[in-house]
Amino acid sequence: MREIKIRDLIKRKSGSYSIRGWIYRLRIVGGKAFVLIRDSTGVIQAVIDKQKFPDDRWSSIENAYIEASIMVKGSLRVDERAPNGVEIDVEDFNLVNSLEQFKITEYQSPELLLDLRHLWIRSRRLTDIMIIRSHVFRYAREFLDRRGFYEITPPIITTIGGETGANLFELDYFGRKAYLTESSQLYAEAMIFSLEKVYSFAPSFRAEKSRTIKHLAEFWHLEPEIAYYDNNKNMKLQERLVSYIAQSLVKNDEEILKELNVDVEGLKKVKPPFKRLSYDEAIIKLQEKGSPIRWGDDFGVNEERLLTEDEEKPIFVYNWPESIKAFYMPINPKDPRTVLCADMLAPKGHGEIIGGSERIWRYDELLERMRKKGLDPNRYQWYLDLRKYGSVPHAGFGMGIERVIKWLLNLDHIRDAIPFPRVINRVEP
Repeated sequence: MREIKIRDLIKRKSGSYSIRGWIYRLRIVGGKAFVLIRDSTGVIQAVIDKQKFPDDRWSSIENAYIEASIMVKGSLRVDERAPNGVEIDVEDFNLVNSLEQFKITEYQSPELLLDLRHLWIRSRRLTDIMIIRSHVFRYAREFLDRRGFYEITPPIITTIGGETGANLFELDYFGRKAYLTESSQLYAEAMIFSLEKVYSFAPSFRAEKSRTIKHLAEFWHLEPEIAYYDNNKNMKLQERLVSYIAQSLVKNDEEILKELNVDVEGLKKVKPPFKRLSYDEAIIKLQEKGSPIRWGDDFGVNEERLLTEDEEKPIFVYNWPESIKAFYMPINPKDPRTVLCADMLAPKGHGEIIGGSERIWRYDELLERMRKKGLDPNRYQWYLDLRKYGSVPHAGFGMGIERVIKWLLNLDHIRDAIPFPRVINRVEP
């Protein structure tokens, strides 16, 4: 018999097939076992008739546990009472493994489910989310690859910080002090002088003591860097990338999106151009909405929510105060209080998903900003070197993939956007 995935099987009406999966639900009524079997693609009902098998074979299925692994062979037939409208009449089966009662039952606490994440990851909801996660990775790479970008592989272990140098995870590197990277940006900048358009897609680490629904200590970071780009071109690339991901999901993954109760019609609206607000305009809007925020303050969860609660697409807030942004961002010549940068905020209060800027490309200017920010130029000597030998204007950005997934799927917490979340109070399993 032909082996087939459940997603493909439920599209057919007849035929003999073999499937492999795990017992999702099991119900025995009147000498028949109704077994819901799941694989990575879906769930289908298989019917095992006691009369067709000897007692020992029947006993094995009668005593099987939820999540037992199983292989079945049988004939597909239409039955409107069954999930998906079809089911398998089992002609042969093999219970591969059914050692113990599954640890997870209905109505478990979020903390217990996190303790048992290695098992809970099998749930249909998390399975669907992880499929979407995989596809988001694919679509992001696809978008950049088609536009002539080269993917690079920067180091995870570094001796300097990418943004502030603070909140780094320190480690002993053969007797030297080193850190897990918080951003691959500086290494991506080095690569533009040979490849011009590059991106890294790698984990980043932030030792921020944040207990919010959008912070992870370890997350996946997409960081493009482009020679001869300015802040305006940078924002255009970002909105096209985000739109491409959203529209690709709508085109290719609508069925899974609906299973996750995602507003597919809402995602269809995620197309350029995105609204742009200067930091000054954003402050005025927030104050009009009752926020006590003052010019020079950074935005928190409440401010991001107020700015985006009525939006259907992400928005940009650009030209932020120099005092709250990173050392490598150039001063805005039209307002020296601000720098040439932009943050993309997702709608409906999901918050920042991208941070980007032009980069200071002149040696003297970068050295001066480092000193003003209290950084030791000697620790960044190789980065300064980039400004000595054929430097060019350039720009780039960093996208937190889990934050994008959280917004696209309207998840309550970012921890469900990654298989094994690392947050301030959790480093297991």
